[in-house]
Amino acid sequence: MNQDIRSETDLSPASEPAEVTAGVSPDGAPEAGTPAAAPEADTPATSDERRSIPERPEYVPEKFWDAEKGEPRLEALLKSYRELERKRGRMVALPEGEEDAEGRARLLRALGWPERPEDYEIEPPHPLLERDPELERRLHEAGFTRNQAQLVYDLAAERLLPAVADAVAAVEAERERERLVQHFGGEEAFARIAHQIAKWAEAHLEPEVYEALASSYHGVLALREMMKAAEPELVGEAGAGAMSVSEEELHELMRDPRYWRDHDPEIVARVTEGFRQLYGE
Repeated sequence: MNQDIRSETDLSPASEPAEVTAGVSPDGAPEAGTPAAAPEADTPATSDERRSIPERPEYVPEKFWDAEKGEPRLEALLKSYRELERKRGRMVALPEGEEDAEGRARLLRALGWPERPEDYEIEPPHPLLERDPELERRLHEAGFTRNQAQLVYDLAAERLLPAVADAVAAVEAERERERLVQHFGGEEAFARIAHQIAKWAEAHLEPEVYEALASSYHGVLALREMMKAAEPELVGEAGAGAMSVSEEELHELMRDPRYWRDHDPEIVARVTEGFRQLYGE
């Protein structure tokens, strides 16, 4: 019976050995002389932790993003913004449509459109061109700037005046030709004499002298008389003493650019009168 009692006693909870942790007393306090447990060492950062730097949002331009810090470059962003504000201050808003008269006027004024047609600062490029108020009024209505209005006058001097001069010269030449046709007795006779004069002048006169004489009524008559004499230097029947200038002086005047190129009225009159005295009407 005693053996059974011992067996039951051994199986009771009191008979189980107590679980003891080394270096720690039963109440949980570390025993004296026992080293404390070392703290857990930091483990290396995982790949997820390395990817914790924010990525650049789509709405932030790449030049304004610091990829290493994962944040915007504020200094560059503010500098760009200030530059944009500066440019914006010089910008002129475009008209909102064809009906936006105020917007159109604002844009034109920025380009140099004056408030009134009288405010155009036109400098006529030629004495024959004068300012035309009606023309400038129409240019103003069309939105021409000061420079554009000046260009209209400049082009008129460059393109129109030479054309007008050529037209006037053509009309004058036609009048002179009609006088010559009447003088020589008709178109056929004049054509024949004109051909003869041209052939003779080609052999005896400089081209500039011939062109200058052939451009006027009296010049053609002088050419004809010179051709009849068949000599470069001619002496009239009345003699050189009756002339106010000598034949040599007449030829010298004809070589003067003021005669054959510029058609100076005074020089032309002297040459014409000299030949008239020499050869008659």
